Amino acid sequence: MVDKTSGVPLHRQVAADLRKRITGGEFVPGDRLPSERELTEVYGVSRLTVREAVGLLRAEGVLVAEHGRGVFVRPRGTIQRLARSRLSRAARAADKGAFLADAEAGGFTPSSTVQVRFEAADERIARHLRIQPGDEVTVRDRVMRADGVVVQLAVSRLPRVFTRGTAIEDVDTGPGGTYARLEESGHVIGRYAEHVGARMPTPDEVSALQLAEGTPVVVVTRVAYREDGLPLETNDMVLPADRYELSYEWEAE
Repeated sequence: MVDKTSGVPLHRQVAADLRKRITGGEFVPGDRLPSERELTEVYGVSRLTVREAVGLLRAEGVLVAEHGRGVFVRPRGTIQRLARSRLSRAARAADKGAFLADAEAGGFTPSSTVQVRFEAADERIARHLRIQPGDEVTVRDRVMRADGVVVQLAVSRLPRVFTRGTAIEDVDTGPGGTYARLEESGHVIGRYAEHVGARMPTPDEVSALQLAEGTPVVVVTRVAYREDGLPLETNDMVLPADRYELSYEWEAE
């Protein structure tokens, strides 16, 4: 099943055939790949060649290895992130804002771990929030899970002048979350802006999100603005690129 006279490296030929079998449905997400011994017999190549082929597909995020169990076709598990209504007041009133709305639409059970701290704003955060570098900000650092699997890292920062004495400084902000507490305090949100990019993850992000080698992340920075245009919050989110689909829609002008 490989052509040793083609000039194409054998491990790339094996990887291409495995990839074709996966996309063709012979191996579906969650399936265990045949063992190295079985693959060497099927393709008539060495174990080293098989390992290199599998390594290539792991780097692409097609396969994942589980210690002591084998190599598996990576589960899809794509989460659709709906921008249209996830931040609406109606969603907050029903306690279904943001990640909870994604969970309802995607049919998964959401959970999160939250840490609250206070720090001095650096140059970037000061620029987003239109405050001075060194001004105190409240930080809400969240690890978000779908059915127990970490799928998002999110760090919100707000000028502490807006959060002091409110539930925003508690781990549990209450129904509707941070934005509901801001509006209760008189800071009515007028608009949001999201800036979306992509990059390779840091080592800490690879560990936290359990990313396959070579998997990029989508980075989203959202800024919430008060009705008068004053920034209230900036939220930096890191999403595994192989698990998320970002959906936006808007009216034609």
